[in-house]
Order: sequence, then structure tokens, then C-alpha cells
Amino acid sequence: MGNQPSTVRYVAPASFLFDFAAQQYGIFSSPNMMDIHNGNIAAFSPQPYFIGGFFFPQQLFQLAWLWKLWKQDGSANECAMMNRFAWVYSLGNVCIGTWMFFWNANDLKTSNVFVIINTVAQVAYISTQLEPLDWKSTPNWLTHVVAKTFAGIGVLDLLHNTSAAYFKGVPASSLVQVATGVAFAGAAAASDWIFGGCLVYDLVALSCGQSGSWSRLLAGYAGAVGGIVALRNYF
Repeated sequence: MGNQPSTVRYVAPASFLFDFAAQQYGIFSSPNMMDIHNGNIAAFSPQPYFIGGFFFPQQLFQLAWLWKLWKQDGSANECAMMNRFAWVYSLGNVCIGTWMFFWNANDLKTSNVFVIINTVAQVAYISTQLEPLDWKSTPNWLTHVVAKTFAGIGVLDLLHNTSAAYFKGVPASSLVQVATGVAFAGAAAASDWIFGGCLVYDLVALSCGQSGSWSRLLAGYAGAVGGIVALRNYF
């Protein structure tokens, strides 16, 4: 029942429009999302322009995927794949759109609830439910790109919002620094180049948003994670 294309063809685009409208509110309201970011700097605060730099091209892939979904353009298996992911995709858009209102209200603990739901849902889906990648199938690889970039930026969102909500102004301890490297390396070792590339991007964004030795360590982690992803997928 939940995978009927007649339903999901409307739900997914509607969720995209809701999220897009919420982002415009976040940008143009006062205080705006940048004001809240600047007032809650923490050890996992990224350089904020990296977020916009990620979402613009990612939204283009989303639009291409939504067009395929709307037209049900593909074989029965390809359409079933798109339809299944569309429910998690829609959940993510609703969560991130709702997150924006609490973020701009400077209620970061409540906004973090929606970040957790989204990130856990997206990472769990790509880890357990997503069909194997097939570059010969446009619906397939578009679904992979949208799903894995959603999950990849979700990791950054989770680190950012959690640190800002609960550890504002607290520097990363030695334990946190080591755990960060281990966690990203472990995730990279199990990732393809799409999700793995997102992990590298997350670390670069964090490095550029921090300063001093922590920034340099994050940059080193980005290089190491990039190497792990390359070794796993190309050699």
C-alpha cells in the first residue's frame, strides 16, 4: 500500500517544496539561519557556506530524480526502487524543513530531534535497503546519488546541531578528536565513492569552520578518509 506510485508521486514533490520554502524562510527571516549559527559556535560547526555549496547541486539531482519518479520513468524494478526510497526521502524533507523553524527560533535541542530522525533514517536506508548501484540504469544511479548525499550531509547536520545544542563553546577533547577520526575512517571503509565523498566534504567543511590544531587535524582526517575511499573503490 505504502509504495503505490499514485500516492508517492505527490508526497515526494510536496515534501521537496515544503523543505525548499522552509529554507527560504531560514535565509530571509530575522534572525536568519546564519545569525543562529554565528551565535552558537561549537567544535563541530562547519564553514556555513559549504552547506549552500552542497545543497545547490544536490537539489538539481533531486529535481531530476523527482521528474523520473513523477513520470514513473523506468522498468517495474526501477520504479519500485524509486517508490520505496521516496518515503524516506519525504520524511527527510519534512524533518529538515521543520528543523529550520526551531533552528531559527534558537531552540536547538528541539531542532536536534528532527536532525536525529532524518540522519538515522537516511543512513539506515542506504545501509540496509538500497539496491546495488547500476550505472546503466538512470533511475537507479539517481536514487543512489540522492539517497547517499542526503545521508552524507545528514552526518554533518547531526554533528553540527548536536554540538551547538549541547556543547556551545566547548572545544573538542582529545577523546572526541580520536573518536572523530576512528568513526569517519570506519564509515569510509564501508562506503562507496558517493557516500564516502560526502564524508570527505563534511570533514573539509568542518575544518574550514574551525581554527588552530583542531582545524588542521580535521583537514588531515579529510585527506585520510579520501585515501580510504579511493583504496576501497578504485584499487
